[in-house]
Formats: sequence, C-alpha cells, structure tokens
Amino acid sequence: MAFDEKLAKRIRKTLGKKRGLVEKKMFGGIAFLLNGNMCVGVHKDALIARVDAAETDTLLKEKDTRHFDLTGRPMKGWILVGPGGVATDAGLGKWVMRCVAYAGALPKK
Repeated sequence: MAFDEKLAKRIRKTLGKKRGLVEKKMFGGIAFLLNGNMCVGVHKDALIARVDAAETDTLLKEKDTRHFDLTGRPMKGWILVGPGGVATDAGLGKWVMRCVAYAGALPKK
C-alpha cells in the first residue's frame, strides 16, 4: 500500500479550499502544505500531523498516536495518527484543524 487514498480524500474534504494549500507527494505518501509549510499528510494508513514541537509529548498520549519516524530518529513536532485516531469525521477534523492552526502560524516559504 502506497498510502490510504480514502484518508487523503477525507483530508481534502476537511481542508476545503484554503488559500495557499498545495498537495505534494512526500514520504512515500501525500502531504498537504499550507503556504509552503507541511501541515498534514498520509503515510500508509496513518495521518501525518505536524504540530508544535513543545506539544509533542502531550499529543502522543492521545488515541492511536506514535512518533513519525522514517530514519530511526524521531523528531519533535511530527506525529502519526493511526486509523483509530481518525476513524470519525470529528477525530479527523480535530487533528487537521490543529495542524492547520500550527502551519498557518509559521512564516510563509
């Protein structure tokens, strides 16, 4: 499985038509960038969530989360949310909007 197309479609619907939003193939999946900053994405069957690094440890306590780690060195501010954490529209919406708020506060690239 390259990445979960159904999850990507749900993310597109949740994001809507935001100004500055671009899709890009990254990490063997798809990423959604806001003003040049990665916001959310899909890796296999999980949501990639870009969040404030200072909140990483707290957010990792939420349902079905783990570090996003492709290299053996997990980075703060990058979390994978498994299918259970985004199974409902409310669950997905919470994560997507959290990531939009963070990426939207970053300087444009």
